[in-house]
Amino acid sequence: MAAPITSPSATSDDGSPVVPAAGAVGEDRVMATAQQILKSLNTNKEVREDMLLIFSSFDNRLSKITDLIRSSSEIEDRYDAAEKVILRYESTSRAPYLPWEDSPQEASEYYSSLDEILLLCDDPAFQSNKGLVDRSDTAIQIAMSRLEDEFRHILVRNTVPLDADRLYGSIRRVSLSFASTEGEIDEDFDSFGEESSGHCFHERGISLGDDLCVDLINPDAVVELKEIAERMIRSGYEKECCQAYTSVRREALEECLVILGVEKLSIEDVQKIDWKDLDEKMKKWVQAVKVGVRVLLPCEKALSEQVFSGHDSLKDACFNETTRWCILHLLNFGEAVSICTRSPEKLFRILDMYDALDDAMPSLLAMIGDEFESAEAKGVLAGLGTAARGTFAEFEKAVQGETSRKPMQGGEIHPLTRYVMNYLKLLVVYSETLNSLLETSEDEPKDVGMDNNQEESMSPIARHLFLLISSLEKNLEEKSKQYEDGAMQYIFLMNNILYIVQKVKDSELKNLLGDDWVRKRRGLIRQHATGYLRASWSKALACLKDDGISGGSSSNAGRMALKDRFKNFNACFEEIYRIQTAWKVPDEQLREELRLSISEKVIPAYRSFVGRFGSQLESGKNSGKYIKYTPEDLENYLSDLFEGSPGVLHHMRRKSS
Repeated sequence: MAAPITSPSATSDDGSPVVPAAGAVGEDRVMATAQQILKSLNTNKEVREDMLLIFSSFDNRLSKITDLIRSSSEIEDRYDAAEKVILRYESTSRAPYLPWEDSPQEASEYYSSLDEILLLCDDPAFQSNKGLVDRSDTAIQIAMSRLEDEFRHILVRNTVPLDADRLYGSIRRVSLSFASTEGEIDEDFDSFGEESSGHCFHERGISLGDDLCVDLINPDAVVELKEIAERMIRSGYEKECCQAYTSVRREALEECLVILGVEKLSIEDVQKIDWKDLDEKMKKWVQAVKVGVRVLLPCEKALSEQVFSGHDSLKDACFNETTRWCILHLLNFGEAVSICTRSPEKLFRILDMYDALDDAMPSLLAMIGDEFESAEAKGVLAGLGTAARGTFAEFEKAVQGETSRKPMQGGEIHPLTRYVMNYLKLLVVYSETLNSLLETSEDEPKDVGMDNNQEESMSPIARHLFLLISSLEKNLEEKSKQYEDGAMQYIFLMNNILYIVQKVKDSELKNLLGDDWVRKRRGLIRQHATGYLRASWSKALACLKDDGISGGSSSNAGRMALKDRFKNFNACFEEIYRIQTAWKVPDEQLREELRLSISEKVIPAYRSFVGRFGSQLESGKNSGKYIKYTPEDLENYLSDLFEGSPGVLHHMRRKSS
C-alpha cells in the first residue's frame, strides 16, 4: 500500500502530520502528489479500484483524490472502447473492409472513435497516463494511415470523367470566327518560293466568357473529403493529407491536358516538329490555355477551398502544388515556340498564343501565389511578343527580297501578290495586339512617304502596312520588266495593283490605309491602261492615218500605198489578237473596261479609214484580201481579248456586210 500522504507545511502541536483542510493551500500539493502517484504506478484497473476502496474509508477530505482516480479509470474505459474500433480493421486475418462510401455506418463509427481519442488526448488526466499516451500515438498513426487511404480512394473514385467536348463546351463560343480566304493565302505559295497543296484557314479562336465551372469531383464526395481532412489536420497530419490530395488531383489535371491535346515536349522536341504538326499543337495550346485558366484552374481552386475550408494556408498550398506542373507544362511550350525559327506562316499562331496568354494573365496571376510561376508566365508572354515582332519583321524582309524570276504566263496575278495581300487581310484582325507590340519596336518606321499630318494620324500597324504594300508594289514593278512586251508589262501591273486594291477595299485594311490611298491606286491603274493602249495599238492606229495617201490614192502608187496600209493594219490586228487572247485579265470589270477603251480608239478610226478609202479598193480584184474585216467584225473579235485562250485569225476573210 502507498505511504501516507503528508505535507511538511501542515503539522499538529506534537509534530504529527495532518491532512490539509479543503481549500487550503496544501490541497493543490496533495492533488499533485496523488496525480504523481497514479502516473508513477501506471496502475491497472484492478489496482485503481483497490485504491478507491482505501481512500473512500477516510473522510470526505480525500474526495478530490477519489474523484481523480475514478476519472482516470473512466478515461481508460472510454479510450479502450475507441481504440478497439480503430484497431479492428488492422487485423491481417480480416477480409478487406468496405470503402466508407459503401458503408456510411462504418465510417461514422470510425470517425466517432477517432474523435473520442483526440478529445481524450486533450484531457490533463489522460496526458498524465504515459501508457495511454503511448497507445494513443500508435492508434492515431494507424487511423491516419486508414484515413489517407480512404481520402485517396474517394478522390480517385469520385473524379468526374471529362472529355474534349465537355471541356470545350464549358466556355462560350461567342465569336468563333474563321477568317477564311478560300485557300488563297497558300493557293500558290505555302511560304515564299515553295509550292503548296491544300487550303488553309485561320481560326481567330474561342472568345472567353465568364469563368465557368465543371464538376471535378462528385459534389456528395466533397463532404466526405472535408470530414477526413479536418481529422487529419487536427491530428497533425496536414502534410500527409496535402500530399495525398495533390498527387491525385495533379494526375487528373495531367489527364485533362492530354484530352486537350497538349503533350509534354522539350524545347528540342518543339524545334524538330514540322510546321503542319506544330501549327496543330499551337492551336490546341491556345484552346488549352483558355479552358485551363477560365475553367480548370478556377474549379480546382474552388475544390481545394471546399475540402480545406477554414485552413487558408493549407488550401493555398494544395492548390499551388496541384496546378504547378500543369501551369509550367503550358508555359514551357509557349517558351519553346517563342524561340523557334521565325517564318511568316507562324505569325498568326504566335499572335493567337500571345492573345490567349495575355487575356488569361490577370486571372492566372490572381490564382497562383508562386513568385517563380508568376515571373515565368510574364516572361513567356514577353517572349511571345518578341517572337511576333521578329516574325513580322521577317515577313517584311521576305516581301522586299523575294526575287523569283519566272514571269507569270498571260500577265496574271503573281503568287507573291496573292500571298502578301491575303496575309495582310488576316493580319489586320490582330491590329490592336500588333499596335501595342509595334509601338515599342525599334523597327518602327519613321518615314512612310506621306505628309506629316497623314503620317502622324496613322497607327503603328498602319505605317508598317503602308510600307509593306509599297515594298510589294516596287517588287512587282521590277517583276514587270521580265516581260519583253511593253504592253504586257502594263497588263501585269494592272492585274496586280487591282488585286491589291480589291483586298484593301474588302477588309479592315481600308480603314487603316484610307480612301486617299485607294484613289491613288485607282489612278495608277488608269495610267497603266493608257500606257497599254499606247504600247499595244499605236502601230495599228498609225496604219489608219491619211499621211501619204490623201493626195494620190487614185493613182497606182496611191492604191499600192493604200493596200499596204490595210495589209499592215490587218497584220497588226491579227498579231495582237493572236497574242492578247492568250493574256489573262481575271477581273471582269477591268477586262470589259480595257476592251471598251480599245474599241473607242480603234473602231472609229478603222470605220473612218474604210469609209474614206475602201471604195478605191473594192472596185479592184481581190479587194477582200485587203479589207478583211468590217468594223463590226473587229468589235466582235475584241471581245475575245484577255480571256487566256489563244486565238488565230489568219484564216479569216471579210464577211459580207
